[in-house]
Amino acid sequence: MMSKNNTNGRNQFAMLTIDDLVPQDHLVRKIDAALDFEFIYPIVEATYSDLGRPSIDPVILIKLVFIQYLFGIRSMRQTIKEVDTNVAYRWFLGYSFEEKIPHFSTFGKNYVRRFRETTVFEDIFAYILEQAVKAGFVTEDNLYLDSTHIKANANKHKFTKEMTHDEAKAYQDELEDEINRQRIEAGKRPFTLDLEKEVKLKERKISKADPESGYYVKGEREKQFAYSVHT
Repeated sequence: MMSKNNTNGRNQFAMLTIDDLVPQDHLVRKIDAALDFEFIYPIVEATYSDLGRPSIDPVILIKLVFIQYLFGIRSMRQTIKEVDTNVAYRWFLGYSFEEKIPHFSTFGKNYVRRFRETTVFEDIFAYILEQAVKAGFVTEDNLYLDSTHIKANANKHKFTKEMTHDEAKAYQDELEDEINRQRIEAGKRPFTLDLEKEVKLKERKISKADPESGYYVKGEREKQFAYSVHT
């Protein structure tokens, strides 16, 4: 017999916490249990002033990046929209049901004004990688990545141009030395890393409609603003 559901449950009151609604096997719980984000504070401390209004917790800013990349969200703008309605994401950030999520531009402003000319993200990555090595999660096996482009909702003819630094990704020298020292002490051969950091200027096209997207050309495909997704 066909039944018809009603929507009365939308207005139902219940005595619940956000913690009650997040499954025990959810990825954000596993990350929270494995990684103490307190290590971020001393890394970013030098970029903050002792004066002025209280800032947004820097751990929140970094956790937003975690959410974006772990769950394949295409932009920080969309990440904020997802966090606003996703109970698990709110739990991960430590936000209550009623707390307002930061505006998507907040991360961009902090990056430009506070983090861009620093090694904050490299230092955070180095710390996490070092912990993974110590825990035995990093091996010498090969890792293969592939990417695809997701077209942005932006006109390819409407853009501005700016000169930006094109920096090759590289491990911190200190991290390489520390990892290899630990491997030698453990009787293992050191990693061979040939990663030299290069810094040069390049012209970049910035979409007026979606500045977070990139301008891509792949083979004979049409030039377009898009997002690169890795698998």
